[in-house]
Amino acid sequence: MFIRDAWYVAAWADEIAGTPVARRILNEPVVLFRDAEGHAAALLDMCCHRGAPLHLGQVTDKGLACGYHGLTFDRSGQCVHIPGQDRIPERARVRSFPLVEQDAFLWIWMGDPAKADPATIVSYPWHNDTERWPHKHTMYPIKSSAMLMVDNLMDLTHLGYVHVSTIGGNPMTHVEAKMDTVRTPLGLKFTRWMRNSVPPPTYVRAVGFEGRIDRVQIFEFIAPGSILQFSGADEAGAYKDGDIENSKLQFRLFHGLTPETETTCFYFWSTANGFRPGDPAATEGLFNEIAGAFNEDRAVVEKQQERLSELGEAALVDITTDAARLHMRRTVDRLLAEEAQGLAAE
Repeated sequence: MFIRDAWYVAAWADEIAGTPVARRILNEPVVLFRDAEGHAAALLDMCCHRGAPLHLGQVTDKGLACGYHGLTFDRSGQCVHIPGQDRIPERARVRSFPLVEQDAFLWIWMGDPAKADPATIVSYPWHNDTERWPHKHTMYPIKSSAMLMVDNLMDLTHLGYVHVSTIGGNPMTHVEAKMDTVRTPLGLKFTRWMRNSVPPPTYVRAVGFEGRIDRVQIFEFIAPGSILQFSGADEAGAYKDGDIENSKLQFRLFHGLTPETETTCFYFWSTANGFRPGDPAATEGLFNEIAGAFNEDRAVVEKQQERLSELGEAALVDITTDAARLHMRRTVDRLLAEEAQGLAAE
């Protein structure tokens, strides 16, 4: 089941240029394109004439032209041109999805269009501050459910086991991290302090730490699939009164998990360099370090999905470090139930 009345990342804005892009979202086929004026749009990926996928067509000065018989559709899904005839039937249209371009993303709404309020889109202004927070981004197709990937980001004790050579460090550093969790209407926000710890390899390579450090991680989950992360580190004892604004090492990550099907998803992520913003090599190096770690996550979670698809979740046991993950799951379950009740009432 999916939460449908919500905004999901459909694509990075720079993914959609002159060629239509096919993407399955919440198990529905969608085509993304930009019209001749540069405006992005999302339509059901099926022509209303003979059912051909619209992503096989091309963008013209009138809209998206089907590659089978040339029917052309504008951003709203209305057919605006049929080769060989002037009259366009009233029913000659395809479903369109609300789509908003914001903060380097294209956000899509798959539910009731009347409920699609752009003001509720997750704000991520750091993508627009290229001077202070230069960033690099990508998307990974993942062979696991979106929720398994969110689970992975809600329990960070795996860092010391899965990411030993990059962002991890000693496993007990993460198990014994001081956690402060605040619940929110659409999820939760937690802060993890790891004081007087050995710097992981990625941190050493980034800023040259030589001794022990204090680490802080702030994660905010916003249902259904956005996670905002700040990571900071400084010499042990350097933080005063929890001040993190001037951390020697600081970076931000965006994680966007969009379901493709029940067991596959799209992972949109970015790294923003806040420690040497004027150095493009630092931005590139940070991205490459995080990419290595995320590929380690992907390998684990895809195998996890294989096993769960085969044997199910009935035998799984929760432990203390699952607290944030469990609250995240309860939030998602509550939103699913509320949406189902609303549909039943209608």
